[in-house]
Amino acid sequence: MRKRLFWYFGFALLCIATAFVLRFFSNTRTSVEVSTALPTSKPSFSMQIISLAFSNNGEIPAKYTCDGDGVNPPLEFKAVPPETKSLALVVHDPDAPKGDWVHWLVWNINPTTSGIAENSVPAEALQGVTDFGQKQYGGPCPPSGTHHYVFKLYALDSKLDISTFSDRTALEQALAPHILTQAELVGLYSKK
Repeated sequence: MRKRLFWYFGFALLCIATAFVLRFFSNTRTSVEVSTALPTSKPSFSMQIISLAFSNNGEIPAKYTCDGDGVNPPLEFKAVPPETKSLALVVHDPDAPKGDWVHWLVWNINPTTSGIAENSVPAEALQGVTDFGQKQYGGPCPPSGTHHYVFKLYALDSKLDISTFSDRTALEQALAPHILTQAELVGLYSKK
């Protein structure tokens, strides 16, 4: 009886130790988590958004900021799901002193578009009002420190019927029920 009790106690102790180790290692991941109010996309494709001007978590060249020409960087879209009816792009700075700052809103991008060329907007795509109060790309211009600029691409099961006076809140409310998948590219910039 004592041996059996000893084995039960040992087994229970082993289970507790294993649970502790698994919990410890699952909390020590080194990844950046981006909070969003939108629902998680359906995991079916590995859609990507990339730029030839900078790598993910790399520095955005000054040309695409307030220290340069302030034009949008070139972007490429890969592995867009075949059932996609339109794409939407939100560019924002979560590190802005006054809260998340919107730099660009573009929607109803043709899903066969392979990207957005430098200093351009895809044909027939619509632009919304950014936090600069304009309907166009506003380049990074952090007041101090290094900021993260998130280029978030959404594949949607529908075109959006919203006004070009829409801001980020209106755009995200309209696209939320239509998200097939999403991808993001993060660029860094410190004002020169």
